[in-house]
Amino acid sequence: MAEPTAEAGDFVPAYPAARIAAAWRRERPGTPTESIEIVTPLWWLGKLFTNDRNRVLREAGIDAATLDLLSVIRRSGPPYTLSTREIAELTLVTAGAISQRVARAERDGLVRRRAGTTGRRTVLVSLTPDGHALIERSVDAVLGREATLVSDLSTDERDTLITLLEKLMTDVRRRTAHAED
Repeated sequence: MAEPTAEAGDFVPAYPAARIAAAWRRERPGTPTESIEIVTPLWWLGKLFTNDRNRVLREAGIDAATLDLLSVIRRSGPPYTLSTREIAELTLVTAGAISQRVARAERDGLVRRRAGTTGRRTVLVSLTPDGHALIERSVDAVLGREATLVSDLSTDERDTLITLLEKLMTDVRRRTAHAED
């Protein structure tokens, strides 16, 4: 998608990331620019989604870390109880961070901790009625808003985007796995 400019038939891409890529090709011919029109919009979308989600969470009276904790427990199904180890694995957060999140949520009356039966170090975390009510309201607010944000995409477009994002995520994880070690 391009717009003609006033200068001798040059075309300036209408899409901002395309303009960035075109400028790099003009200024540094041979510079690899094929990722710009993919990565740059993903970064921008990530920032837009994050900012919007944080606004919705503030309005719902919950922060992202608490949403993450309560969500993973709620998605586990009745009796809405997981070990801290399971929570860490499902949220991809360190055990120390989970411990802090659980302690804060317990102080706020959103979860209860108790010793597990499988080992001395096992700690089980359960939703309280207040925690259950908060996550129900919060999930409706967050997911409802995010559904609205992507509602202009048709079902086929969403399916295509999901497939492409999964493919990209798998490949990027594979290519960056060695860099994280």
